[in-house]
Amino acid sequence: MNITSSELAQAAQAAETVALRGAKPLELAVVLPTYNERKNIATMIERLDKALVGIAWEVIFVDDNSPDGTSDEARRLSLIDPRVRCIQRIGRRGLASAAIEGMCSTSAPIVAVMDADHQHDPALLPGMLRAVASGEYDIAYASRFAEGASTEAWGRPDRVKASGLANRIANKVTGVELTDPMSGFFMLRTQTLRADAHRLSGVGFKILLDILATVDTPLRVKEFPLNFAARAEGESKLDQTVVFEFLVGLYDKWLGRIIPTRFALFGTVGALGVLVQLGALWIMLHVVFGERFVYGNWSESTTFNIANTLAAVVAMTFNFVLNNELTYSDKRLRGLGPVMRGWAQFAVTCSLGLLTNIGAAAVLKTIGVHDVLAVVTGIVLGSVWNFALSSKFVWGKY
Repeated sequence: MNITSSELAQAAQAAETVALRGAKPLELAVVLPTYNERKNIATMIERLDKALVGIAWEVIFVDDNSPDGTSDEARRLSLIDPRVRCIQRIGRRGLASAAIEGMCSTSAPIVAVMDADHQHDPALLPGMLRAVASGEYDIAYASRFAEGASTEAWGRPDRVKASGLANRIANKVTGVELTDPMSGFFMLRTQTLRADAHRLSGVGFKILLDILATVDTPLRVKEFPLNFAARAEGESKLDQTVVFEFLVGLYDKWLGRIIPTRFALFGTVGALGVLVQLGALWIMLHVVFGERFVYGNWSESTTFNIANTLAAVVAMTFNFVLNNELTYSDKRLRGLGPVMRGWAQFAVTCSLGLLTNIGAAAVLKTIGVHDVLAVVTGIVLGSVWNFALSSKFVWGKY
């Protein structure tokens, strides 16, 4: 981490600015969740400095261990500008959880959340700060669909339509009536956030929707029209699971208190695994071990047990892949080595569940129970064990 002479001069100037500010207390914290946005960091700080003249502020970059060195760049700049802080998260992912972690880390009385990719205009921050600081509003947020707003520069009409549909669904399910409840650019008092932080799901990517749907007392909201810009540099934190995460977030606010969200996801994947196992079993019995394929002198029961064992292994692999991509997307295993180790750990931790699955099905088959009912019963009996141990030992989220 080399500091040039010009950067040392900037550091001295920043220190002088802080000194001139005197004992003026911190007024605003800006939380920026990042992933692979090294090139955006310096320019974002410059834009904040220009927009927040006369305001005592700090910026907190919450980085999900970006491989491009985003955290290193933020730390380098923090040596130059004491208003810059960085939280590097290891083994944790997700936009909503990053925003919550950043907001809870500041001592500023008011906190804002926005993107670091320059799609959100920092020039709106002073007006939002005045609205919240006045006490007339609890939350100020920037809307892409308010009167006077624009998404033309975004250049993604498909995403505009998708966002509009998501907004309508979100308003209906949560009872929140805003033009853009899916906005990722908002501001509120930190005490408002901390009062309900323990109740926030941190699931998905739209933390504003989570906050508005969680608090018991309706919040007074001030809307600011936003000219939504195109991404400058870096990688979006919204991957191919964005629609899935949106639906998960809605489920969590709607039914999450009845059936925990992660268990519901695990169970849903398991239900799909039932179909996979039944399909694999049919193939084994009617294609692999059918009349056209003779492999030893096996009895019908032995043939069924071998076929069901192979089908269960296929279903287990299917469940591991889907759980890794969806249920535990915030702890997703990446790379051939980690994925193979994860699959092996998943197989070991689910071994008792697998034995329960196969054993129960075999017993039921011997007493004349239909193949489908025997297999489904075995799967249900092994599911709780699979969830508990795999959550703990494969993804570490028990």
